[in-house]
Amino acid sequence: MATIEQEEQGRVRESTADRINERIDSSIRQSIARYKGRSHGEISERIRELDQEWSIERTLEVNASTLALSGTLLGAFVNKRWFILPGIVSTFLLQHGLQGWCPPLPVLRSLGIRSRREIDEERYALKALRGDFDDISPKSSPTEILDTVRNT
Repeated sequence: MATIEQEEQGRVRESTADRINERIDSSIRQSIARYKGRSHGEISERIRELDQEWSIERTLEVNASTLALSGTLLGAFVNKRWFILPGIVSTFLLQHGLQGWCPPLPVLRSLGIRSRREIDEERYALKALRGDFDDISPKSSPTEILDTVRNT
């Protein structure tokens, strides 16, 4: 049974244009290919970088709360019309929570911002290359590695 987090991340991919999803998948495969045959240390460094990468969910949450707080402060101290900004932002967050889509999502996805699931797929594929798992051979192609990670 899928967790709520997995369902949300699946909805992000479903709400994203196929060409953007393919571009993100291609980027993951290229990264796997780039690190294939590299040292344990180099792969570990890339995994640490992935641990720091912001997901689409985190990016949406931080941007939305920044805009909502800014709108609230501007509404309180500059002009009451600014109070509409937190209302719009809250509506976008609600829409994202219920549907997995909101107006900023296509823009952020086209910038290459990935879901947590996509980041984790690259991380686990690199861990497999590093030899952390028995099921995957380091001689496997990047596509085979990514498919194995997605199917487990």
